[in-house]
Amino acid sequence: MKAKSNTREYTIVLGVIGSDCHAVGNKILASVLSQAGIEVINLGVMVSQDEFIDAAIETGADAILVSSIYGHGEIDCHGLRGRCLERGLDDILLYVGGNLVIGKSDFRDIETLFRKMGFDRVCSPRVDLHELITCLKNDIIEQRFAREPLTKSA
Repeated sequence: MKAKSNTREYTIVLGVIGSDCHAVGNKILASVLSQAGIEVINLGVMVSQDEFIDAAIETGADAILVSSIYGHGEIDCHGLRGRCLERGLDDILLYVGGNLVIGKSDFRDIETLFRKMGFDRVCSPRVDLHELITCLKNDIIEQRFAREPLTKSA
């Protein structure tokens, strides 16, 4: 991963995946995350999996946050973890949220589905953004700690 090019402690890539052109929630997320001290690389709407991955590699991002409102998240997100692995993003955090499937489904089933697809966190459309920020920062710190090699004490 490329070194971070900013002075903020956390860097994330944010966007709305696939053919989804719903921009309002994306702009709200970008604003709230930025105000919380997170460097946000906002790709906007109608973002492909490769665009997310390219931006994460280029910026040395800690996480990719995928939004989908139009109900096709399951289709659009399928294989994203595998593509990340193929491109060397073995430890990138993957978050997904929004209206991820068509029709009424129990959120626990949706969460299970996306977890099996390799997402670290699955957020409902009604996620508390302050809780999201806390989880994101904690997950990034935990991920960094897991990467640190153990050193022997002298």
